[in-house]
Amino acid sequence: MCKKGLVGDKYNLLRQEEIEKIHKSSLWVLEEVGVRVNDDHFLTLFEQIGANVDRNQRLVKLPASIVEELIGMAPGEVLLAGRNRGNDLLVGGHRVYLGTGGAAIHILDLETGKLRDPILQDQYSLAWLTENLENVHFYQCPVVCTDIPKDVLSINSFYAALAGTRKNVQESATTPQAATDIIKMAALIAGDEEALRERPFISFVTSWMISPLRLDIGTSMVLETVASHGIPVALSSAPVTGSTAPATLAGLLTLVHAEELFGIALAQIVREGTPVLYGPVPAVANMRNMAYLGGAVETGMMNAAAVQMANYINVPIYSDAGQTDSKLPDIQAGYEKGANILQVAMAGGNYIHHAVGMLESMLTVSYEQFVIDNDISGMVLRALQGIKVNDDTLALDVIKAVGPGGNYLTQRHTLKYVRSDEFYIPNGADRNSRVAWEKAGGKNARERAREIARGILNQERPQLIRAKIDSQIRHRFDIRLP
Repeated sequence: MCKKGLVGDKYNLLRQEEIEKIHKSSLWVLEEVGVRVNDDHFLTLFEQIGANVDRNQRLVKLPASIVEELIGMAPGEVLLAGRNRGNDLLVGGHRVYLGTGGAAIHILDLETGKLRDPILQDQYSLAWLTENLENVHFYQCPVVCTDIPKDVLSINSFYAALAGTRKNVQESATTPQAATDIIKMAALIAGDEEALRERPFISFVTSWMISPLRLDIGTSMVLETVASHGIPVALSSAPVTGSTAPATLAGLLTLVHAEELFGIALAQIVREGTPVLYGPVPAVANMRNMAYLGGAVETGMMNAAAVQMANYINVPIYSDAGQTDSKLPDIQAGYEKGANILQVAMAGGNYIHHAVGMLESMLTVSYEQFVIDNDISGMVLRALQGIKVNDDTLALDVIKAVGPGGNYLTQRHTLKYVRSDEFYIPNGADRNSRVAWEKAGGKNARERAREIARGILNQERPQLIRAKIDSQIRHRFDIRLP
């Protein structure tokens, strides 16, 4: 097991002058191009802080001085608490955490291997899988539950997640009322809303911007609700090269940075000091058919560069890595995920979502992929841990004792480090000889991962929400999980 929160500051794609040039270019976009805001309430909010508002064109243009002032109000670190302190995430700096992402509309059935619609029980079971995978640090609800009415979908997704894991739970809310209800439900578990703000074991993600540069009014109302309660919120903006953003990587970074600056500013207008995560999800389009590509290496590059942009303004980042265009847990999924997760983690991405479970460019989730990605994440964390160089690890005494032509197998030093975190041992990988592998059934990585997932899901599950509180929640809200 590798520690979470390891520092990843080993990979910088952009030079300092390039970071500054992108930042200044984004400020120019906000001041000269502006953001379309088709809502009088939000236009008024920006008017009140001195923005240039054109009500005829429904445009908000933010002077750089106002942007910088509002960005300075956002915290440089955000606590995403667990329900026990061992699961706390202090998001910021270059500390790296890896977890799930959403919101897939399909799932690969664990038993049949066939594609099907996800249901609420999947949300609960995937949360329990997360609870038991040591390198999955948080749970963003991965699937859209098709068996739950839309008006109670958000609160049921949050409930199923909280019933399945004590790690921080993140999900979107469909309406401001849904966000309010979720916060009230979490406050019952925490004790009250003040206790929840002090140790927020839930957080929200809002896709509040429609790229390029158009405010999503409905989702922005959700953002306003969450910010007004002081609950952490990730600001997800997802432009794609050549379709909703320029075709160049630098152009996309300029656009998405401008959008993120605008969102952070909005959150701070609502409530100064709102804990936000800078949340670019830049992506690449297949230039043959303009389809979204989740596994392109350039996606990892842009997300790694986005880490540098977030660090420049001192706001924690909601990073994207671990997507793949593969439809199955196969070799393509492995190399696409590994290449991009490693890039973003080495850059120091704080909250790396989509790192676990995702297939088919965010359309599909797989139980066995959770297990495989837990190992990928473990290997990435081991790389972040680096190489310890001290008197004991240099092993000069041992080298002298063994001498030329000797053997280190019987040395206490060897035993000490074989049992330490010097080496990461994957849970699902096969490292035996071919003979031993064939004798054990000759199973491939997917088959081994499926067995591990079944074993976890068949464990007895404790009640993670106390019975008395659970009764209060079910009395107050329409909870559908049995």
